[in-house]
Amino acid sequence: MVFANFDPVTADIDAVQVVKLLIAGGFGVGKTTLVTAVSEITPLRTEERLSELGAAVDDLTGVEGKTTTTVALDFGRITINPQVMLYLFGTPGQDRFWFMWRELSLGALGAVVLADTRRLEDSFAAVDYFESREIPFIVAVNCFAGADIYEADEVRAALDLPSHVPVVFCDVRNRQSAKDVLVHLLEHIATTSPAGRHRTPTP
Repeated sequence: MVFANFDPVTADIDAVQVVKLLIAGGFGVGKTTLVTAVSEITPLRTEERLSELGAAVDDLTGVEGKTTTTVALDFGRITINPQVMLYLFGTPGQDRFWFMWRELSLGALGAVVLADTRRLEDSFAAVDYFESREIPFIVAVNCFAGADIYEADEVRAALDLPSHVPVVFCDVRNRQSAKDVLVHLLEHIATTSPAGRHRTPTP
């Protein structure tokens, strides 16, 4: 694999501080779209077409038009300021690819859990994963056309989130909206994580 011998957290690229972040969430929630929207390089994508074999295990409710799926990871890069560069790793959404999560989460300072209000239950696994590993995260509700609109407190209650976990709303197709999500995550890391307070300046 391209990153087998590469540690994006400790890499020193002309003295720029490199921060590894994860973009997680359920199948079809917009992870690849977010990485693609903000990346300043052509993103690495490991998408494959959905097949009839996968139809028996992939729940397409609410995303019937989806024809591809991430089978390993998405990777993108964005420079927040002259001192901070973000390396973004999008995780696969289906349960059968979860063996990738442990490797992808190594060295990550924080994560975005993307949520779709039509399928909020698909976010539980990601929330539990980051809570159990004490990785700071925020929940970003991707506002799909036609989806019911809820207040942040309603989303928080439905996902049983602690009060300190931010809930934000976004349209990951929009570059500025997707960037704002990352800024919210950096601010959260800076205020809650000891590693973040020492390594991640607020943008």
